Amino acid sequence: MAENCDTGFDPAEDSYRIRLNEFEGPLDLLLHLIKKDEINIYDIPIATITKQYLDYVKMMKSLNLVVAGEFLVMAATLIHIKSRMLLPVESDGDDEDETDEDPRAELVRRLLEYKRFKEAAGELGQRGQQWREVFGRQPIVDARGQGLQGDEDGALLELTLFDLVDALQGVLQRVPAKTLIEVTADHLTVKDRMNYILERLEHEPALPFEALFSPDEGRLVVIVTFLGLLELMRIKLVRVFQAEAFEPILLFRTFLPVAVEDAESEENAL
Repeated sequence: MAENCDTGFDPAEDSYRIRLNEFEGPLDLLLHLIKKDEINIYDIPIATITKQYLDYVKMMKSLNLVVAGEFLVMAATLIHIKSRMLLPVESDGDDEDETDEDPRAELVRRLLEYKRFKEAAGELGQRGQQWREVFGRQPIVDARGQGLQGDEDGALLELTLFDLVDALQGVLQRVPAKTLIEVTADHLTVKDRMNYILERLEHEPALPFEALFSPDEGRLVVIVTFLGLLELMRIKLVRVFQAEAFEPILLFRTFLPVAVEDAESEENAL
């Protein structure tokens, strides 16, 4: 089901391994890349998409995320499609054989079908928003105490794992090649960084994503902090939104202050 990956962390490697069973799958990643690069889904540049897809998988492995086997199957599928498209097209006259079908056709069909299901699920989710007229809630405010208006429908945009990976790459690019602060695995755990994030959110109504990280602390601290954020999202203690596309990413606490140990105990009891 899953493939363990080498992250480059020598000490206590298992301490940093996070399973993402509740996050998105390979079709979500492909749709993310298509949307991000504004690609025509009916004419996918397979070489470009394959490279970007493999880069994302490599990035997730470098974060010590447990990459499910379905991601690797899709990677093999993309490479196979790419190799088929590199072969010369053999023409047997005017009659077109089924083998002349675009190698991307089956992938496009899968993406379109999956996209339809996602859109249908989104429409069902929007029905729940109608209850906002009956059961109101306090407006979400940013770190300066100002209200967030959201998009034109008044709804904030909830982000995907791949949106967060994009944002993390921007943070890692600012990490110095050498750092004066050395952190050993014995003094750096995902649970510690989870508590660090919760403590930050306890004192701030909304926390910008980039405010979690100090590039001067080094790559290891940045990555473990990111893993702590993913775990908090998985156990639903933190949610991540944007007011609009390309706006700053904001983190919000979803429950009253609670220790990570208590949250994990409640989750295991279910």
